[in-house]
Amino acid sequence: MQLVGKTVEATYNAMKERLKEFVPDVELRYKAELAWRIEQLKKEKNAVILGHNYMEPALYHTVPDFTGDSLELSRKAATTDKDIIVFCGVRFMAETAKILSPDKTVLIPSPKAGCSLAESITAKDVRSLKSRFPGVPVVTYVNTYAEVKAETDICCTSSNAAKVVASLDSDRVIFLPDEYLAQNVARETGKSIIFPTKDPVKSLKKGNGVDYQLIGWNGRCEVHEQFTVEDIVNVRKQFPDTIVLAHPECRPEVVEAADFSGSTTAMIRYVRESGAKRYLLLTECSMGDNIIAENPEKEMLRLCSIRCPHMNEITLEDTLEALEKTQYVVDVPEEIRLRAKKAVDRMLEIG
Repeated sequence: MQLVGKTVEATYNAMKERLKEFVPDVELRYKAELAWRIEQLKKEKNAVILGHNYMEPALYHTVPDFTGDSLELSRKAATTDKDIIVFCGVRFMAETAKILSPDKTVLIPSPKAGCSLAESITAKDVRSLKSRFPGVPVVTYVNTYAEVKAETDICCTSSNAAKVVASLDSDRVIFLPDEYLAQNVARETGKSIIFPTKDPVKSLKKGNGVDYQLIGWNGRCEVHEQFTVEDIVNVRKQFPDTIVLAHPECRPEVVEAADFSGSTTAMIRYVRESGAKRYLLLTECSMGDNIIAENPEKEMLRLCSIRCPHMNEITLEDTLEALEKTQYVVDVPEEIRLRAKKAVDRMLEIG
């Protein structure tokens, strides 16, 4: 629910009611004016604003027309009649929005909003792998840039990765680029996995005695790789009734030790529908505040201090300026866009 009212004062009151536990009052007053101005400009420019689940609370609960996971947001924006999409998220997300909405202008509030995982692999890297493993289909996580998606047979999300891999009629699959998501998929599907960039085996061609079904890459999310099993053990010692939720980009041993693993939207839904009182969220930590603001009767343990530096680049100030100046425009070359869209569409056909 948006908290932007008909006036700045109404906006401030709505924000205070929802966010007083997370945002100081002086900051609420300042940000209420920003949110109200963005809302007016959004109508004037015929724009739709998308807010990823990792946005800070004062942004997440005010100006976005839609909130959620990156692909979900891009799909919703594509169904609107808006001329401009402002994606409050990182660059690969804005590229996906452009892939699905080529006729709309796509803006990202900060050009610094990158992603360690997306930047871990290039189109050249994918072509090199395909040359090394000819005929092996490529599954690529949606958390990648458009040029990588364009080299892909099919995309996947953190929620449907195992389903996508299982859908392919192939003894072997290249799965890119998240190392831990790949290992979690291998564990879930009972497949063995190798990582050619760090594996000492010189030749991994069929018939050399090396048994593997998944071929991975060594990309990692700089946020999710920081969580450890020790974090879970220590929390459970002090709070035995805590439900631990881990993103699939976490280390396999962390995912296995957690009570639930799923996408950001899946974790939000789990908290909303669960009868448990107390939770520990192992993902970008601002999301915990967003969840509890909507579920005040529940408790999110404040033991997480890991913020994504790229998501943190997106602010209300930058969102306002992006609309005022129609900056920073995200474009995808048409030849790349069409090939990337084919990989995304093939995933959507599977569900």
